[in-house]
Amino acid sequence: QVQLVESGGGSVEAGGSLKLSCAASGYTYSCMGWFRQAPGKGETEREGVASIDSTGKIMYADSVKGRFTISQGNAKNTLYLQMNNLKPGDTAMYYCAADTWLPRCGGTWDLAGYNYWGQGTQVAVSS
Repeated sequence: QVQLVESGGGSVEAGGSLKLSCAASGYTYSCMGWFRQAPGKGETEREGVASIDSTGKIMYADSVKGRFTISQGNAKNTLYLQMNNLKPGDTAMYYCAADTWLPRCGGTWDLAGYNYWGQGTQVAVSS
C-alpha cells in the first residue's frame, strides 16, 4: 500500500527553521520530492521545491537554494527537508511526492511526473 505521510510543519517567525519529514511506504521510489502550494493557489499551481532521485541527482527551486536542504534516511524510505532562514513567501502547504519510474519523474518539476502524493503539512512564516 502506497503511503506518504508528512510531518514537521508549523508556524515560525521569519529567519526561523523547520525540518519536514516524509515517511514513505509501498514501493522503492526512483524519485522523491517536496512541492508546495501557496495560499489561494490551486492544486495545479503547486511548485517544486526540492527533489532527489535514485541516481543521486538533487534539484532545488531557485527561490530556496542555499536555504533548504533535501536528504533521505539510510533506508531511502524517509525524506527530509531542512528549511533555514524561512521567509514569509515560504508560507504554503508542503507536499511529499514520489514516483517509481525515473524517466517520468527524473529532472522535472512537472506534477504529472509524480504519481504518489502525501496529504501535506502546513508551514506558516510570519514577518
